[in-house]
Amino acid sequence: MADHWVKLELDINSFDPTHFEKYVTRCRAEGIRLATLDELGDTPEHRRALYELNKECSADIPERGEFHSFEKYVELRFEAASYDPRGVVIAMDGDTWIGMAATSSHGDFVFNEMTGVRAGYRGRGISIAMKTFGMGFARESEAGRVRTFHHPANTNAIAMNRRMGFVDSEG
Repeated sequence: MADHWVKLELDINSFDPTHFEKYVTRCRAEGIRLATLDELGDTPEHRRALYELNKECSADIPERGEFHSFEKYVELRFEAASYDPRGVVIAMDGDTWIGMAATSSHGDFVFNEMTGVRAGYRGRGISIAMKTFGMGFARESEAGRVRTFHHPANTNAIAMNRRMGFVDSEG
């Protein structure tokens, strides 16, 4: 595993979603719907679908290793005190889940745990659209910052976050 993760942070108050609404608008124009897991229903079926999507999208993370079992995923994601289904954004093409942006609340910050899009849908701004849509949860949580970290070889994710205003952080 990498010994130096790229840690990034975004000041929510300085984030201007109008700069990124074009990505949300483009998704809608292409028939891609964005919704939270709370809106869709935090059901056992949807939790399984999120697991499968997360597992598929995580496969491209450098040095990710084997993905958790479903049981371990439930423990780490859904049974964690920081879990809130309002913080999980799903991108859908019809009934097909094509992307996810999962965040969790940690008091004064929201942690962006995972953002991923299925390979056939990448390069269309869906990740930025989901993260922009998900900033509503960060504001509702009254968090001042959004934090995330990446393997240094995950240059696309790092660049996307920096384009949105994330800066290097020690946190």
